[in-house]
Order: sequence, then C-alpha cells, then structure tokens
Amino acid sequence: MKIIIAVATLIFATTNISLGQIEKDKNKTTYKLAKMIDIIEQLYVDSTNSAELVDVAIKAMLEKLDPHSAYIAAKRVEAVEAPLKGNFEGVGVRFQILNDTLMVVQAIPGGPSAKVGVSAGDQIIKIDEETVAGVGLSNTGVRNRLLGKKGTKVTMSVQRKGEEDLIDFEITRDKIPIYSVDASYMIDDEIGYIKINAFARTTVGEFLMALEKLEEKGMKSLILDLQNNGGGYLDVSFNLVDQFLTREKLIVYTKGRSYKRKDYTSTKRGEYVKGNLVVLVNESSASASEIVSGAIQDWDRGAIVGRRTFGKGLVQRPVDLPDGSKVRITTQRYYTPSGRCIQKSYEKGAKAYRKEKYGRYLNGESFSQDSIKTPDSLIFKTLIKKREVYAGGGITPDVFVSIDTTGTSAYFNSLVRKGIMNRFALEYVNENRDQLMDDYPSFADFKEKFDLKQVTIEMIEYAKNNKLEYKEDQFLKAEKAITIRLKALIAQNTWGFSEFYEIFNELNPVYQEGINVLKDGRYKKLKLAKNRIF
Repeated sequence: MKIIIAVATLIFATTNISLGQIEKDKNKTTYKLAKMIDIIEQLYVDSTNSAELVDVAIKAMLEKLDPHSAYIAAKRVEAVEAPLKGNFEGVGVRFQILNDTLMVVQAIPGGPSAKVGVSAGDQIIKIDEETVAGVGLSNTGVRNRLLGKKGTKVTMSVQRKGEEDLIDFEITRDKIPIYSVDASYMIDDEIGYIKINAFARTTVGEFLMALEKLEEKGMKSLILDLQNNGGGYLDVSFNLVDQFLTREKLIVYTKGRSYKRKDYTSTKRGEYVKGNLVVLVNESSASASEIVSGAIQDWDRGAIVGRRTFGKGLVQRPVDLPDGSKVRITTQRYYTPSGRCIQKSYEKGAKAYRKEKYGRYLNGESFSQDSIKTPDSLIFKTLIKKREVYAGGGITPDVFVSIDTTGTSAYFNSLVRKGIMNRFALEYVNENRDQLMDDYPSFADFKEKFDLKQVTIEMIEYAKNNKLEYKEDQFLKAEKAITIRLKALIAQNTWGFSEFYEIFNELNPVYQEGINVLKDGRYKKLKLAKNRIF
C-alpha cells in the first residue's frame, strides 16, 4: 500500500482532493492507477522500480494535457531552474572539451576561479587529484565535478601555456551569476542595442544597467533583441514592459478554469518611455517574449520587426511534489492588452506542435508574410492607433523579414555543425592570446583592424586536418558568412558575448532591418503613438 499512497500523493499535490477521499471511494480513477502500480510491484514476473513507474505515469498524464505541462525529476530540478534563478553554485568557469582536454574559455569575472587566478586558456588536467585529461570526460562529468554547494572546496591542477609544471588551485565554490542580457552596445551615435536571452530573476536589473550605460552614451533609439528568447518568468516579462510605459496601462491578463481574470498593469513611469523602440523577434521567440512584444504592439509603443513568434500563450504554475520533484502544470492562458490569445493549436499532439515552426519554412511563411492566413475573427485593433493586429498563434510583426538562405553553402554548414569553426577559434585564441592583446589593446581596435585573410587560410587547413574537404566554389559562395562568424568567435573567446554579437549581427537580417526601420523613415510611417499618449 505504500506505493499507492506515494502515487496518490504525487497525483493530488496540485488539487484539493485528499487521500482520505481516495480511500473512501475505491472507484476513483486515481486509486485505480495507484492500485495498478501496486499490483505490478507485487505480481509482475520481474522486479520493478516503483519510483520509475510513478515518473512514467505522471509524464504520460501531463503529455495528454498540453505541450507545456511538464514533470521535472528531483535530480534535474536544480539544473532546470538555475538559468531562471540567475545563478548557480560552482567554481565559475566557462569551459569547452577540446581534443579530450578540458579547456577554460573564461573564468567568470568576480567568480571564485577568477579570484584565485584561473585564466582563459588554462587546460584542466586534474580535479581533486583525479586525472580528467584524455579520459573521455563528458560535459555532464565536468559539471558533476565542478558544481557543488557554496562554501565547499575543490582543487584543480591546470596546464598553462609557457609553464612547465602544473599549477594547483584550491577553489571555494560560490554562487555564480548567469546573465540573461547577452549583449549591449551602441550601433551608432544614436541607436543602442540590448539582447536578452531569457526572462530570469535578474533580467530587469541587468536591462536597467545596460540601458543606463547606453543613455549615457547618447542613445535616442533602442533595438531590443528577443530573437530565440524562449521566455521565462511571467512577472519578469511585465516588469520589463513596465519600463516602456507610463502607469496604469494593461500589460497582460490571465484567466483559466480555476482562476478568475487577473490584470497586470504598469505601475510607474518607465525608465524608457520617450525614445524610439524596435523589438526583434522570430519563430523561436516565445512565451514571455510574446508578452513583451504583444504589449508593445498593442499600445503602439514600438515597431515589432522579424517573423511571427512561436505562439505560446499558456501559463504554468510550478508545484513541488513530496520527493523533491516538480510539475509545471498549465493553469491559465494569457492575453495581450487588446484581448489576443496568441496560443497556437496543439490538437495534433506535442510532437506536431513543436515541429510547427519548422513547417513554416515548408509552407512559405518563412519567406513571405502573405502566406499567413488569419480569419477575420482573429483580427484585433491596437489600443491607440487602431492598427490591425492578429491572434491565432504568435505575434505577427509590423515589419516582416524573411529568412535569408543566400550566402550559405554545404561547406559553411559543415564548418558550423561539426564544430570545426568553434574549435579552431578557441585554439587560435589560446595560442595567440598575448599577441592578440598586444596588437589590439581594445575591442574597437580588433573590430576595425583585425586581418581575416591569414586566419581564414589557417582555418581551412585546420578543417582539412579534421577531414572536411575544401571546396572553393562553396567557400566563395559563403565567404562573407564564414569570415564574419570566424571573427565573431575569435572576439567572443578573447572578450565575451557582447563583442561576439557586435560582429556577428552583421549577418543577422532581422537586426539589419531593425536599423533600417529607424533610419529610412518607416518607423514614423507606422504611425506609432506619440510619447505623450503613454
């Protein structure tokens, strides 16, 4: 009977039904399920793992509900939640396994490894006296050895270029920040750029710090990049929208079978209510990203540029289960200020639901907005200028940008997908770090003066040595994409992610169109609301 109680407790952790009710009514379907597991445990021909059976049962139930209700096993909870909490506990290094050797890509500034002197390019040979070089260690194996509770200690022995002997470090684990603002910089004298990769607990604070620095440099227009941002915490998304609106403006509302409508409104004068605003989105911008872009669009506050967003309008509530595991169960739908529910259909099941965004490429939507067919019942009006906007699955942008398939080739794709370009860039920086810093004291120097000709030749030879045949016609077709991406990767390994995007965005057509919208007069032609209306 213990297994019955365990299953029933797990199943009813999110409801008001008690175990006493289950015991009183033997016909309850939940009792039936628990009894079935108990029968298997007692009578099945082979021994079984009751905990695994419970996990399977819960997962199967949730999969029947919708694609976003999910079960998280106890051992995975911390890893799943860390990116959204904004920190984890460990030694504070970004690493990459290169030729079966664990290499430090970056010692996170202010983290425990950086404090004791671990540097980019160090090769980790031993962890707690265990040899980890040349033994086939996986990423998971590295994390298992380096992550740990704050205050615990770990020793690392590293090989550093120019040093004959290993260098030993004793590192005290600590909380390590995970940043959700990947990049922020000035595109020109007036246009600033901020890229957010997720909506975590620290996102709004990071955004405000970046915003302040850009405004100090004279920013008058902001490009907010939410491409490939899959979402995060609901409250963080409307706290971000709060920065663009004045008080008492509806940002989003939610409602569900067991929940009455709840409105979330702006609470104060935002930190950025006067300047021009462009929000970049694509088919992988989801959930919280859609709350932000939907509210900005509905209030005519800025221009949405890119492609139709993913279409996730379901709200999940996390619920703790007795064994330390969790479920994220869908409790409500969210609606934009104009009343749009942008959740796309999931009637054909979770697998078809997740593949839908790839189907847009096949049906032509990725190349032409005209391929999007919206019935009249799903056409809404913005709140100020009464422009037409659309429901039925994602936020349709004000300015559509098709996928750019020109300038690529099979050779380029192989360089990227096989990791050859990434590995070469990492090795190149590791071998030439001191010379790079001498030749280019600042990133601005590197961006302007770095000579790609010789390094590209070296990469081609490196690719040959890694069994990728050089094909000149395919190289020439994708030369711009290859050289810019390579330069961006070298910048990333020398400085960081912000510098990567500052170079790489030259290849991003949505980004380029966002700049054009601000410069060629289309922003004004969209007839967005004037600032005083907010």
